[in-house]
Amino acid sequence: MGTKVFVNLQVKDLNKTVGFFTKLGYEFDSRYCDDKSKCMIITDDIYVMLLVEPFFKTFTSKEICDTRKSTETILALSADSRIQVDQILKKSIEAGGIETDKAQDMGCAYERSFQDPDGICGR
Repeated sequence: MGTKVFVNLQVKDLNKTVGFFTKLGYEFDSRYCDDKSKCMIITDDIYVMLLVEPFFKTFTSKEICDTRKSTETILALSADSRIQVDQILKKSIEAGGIETDKAQDMGCAYERSFQDPDGICGR
């Protein structure tokens, strides 16, 4: 069996965050979902665990980053084309997210940046 990756992120409003990512087209694995956490499926081997702050705190003795003031992590999602990248950004804005930087074309890669309404993803 290959290694599965579970990225754990703290959220303030679980339902709002799930609604946002659902509008972007992501699905959730009900086996790992309850009132404190939701398991967002990225691929068959990569998942994002969205954990409400009090539950997230049970996994660490460190202070939790205030994502409105500091960057905790940067997540990058791949897409097959520039058009698809632009569509993902458009969906994120329609779902309540905000664009955080101007588009960047680096030749080998094209980048758009957004932050979700809860502030866990973005830069």
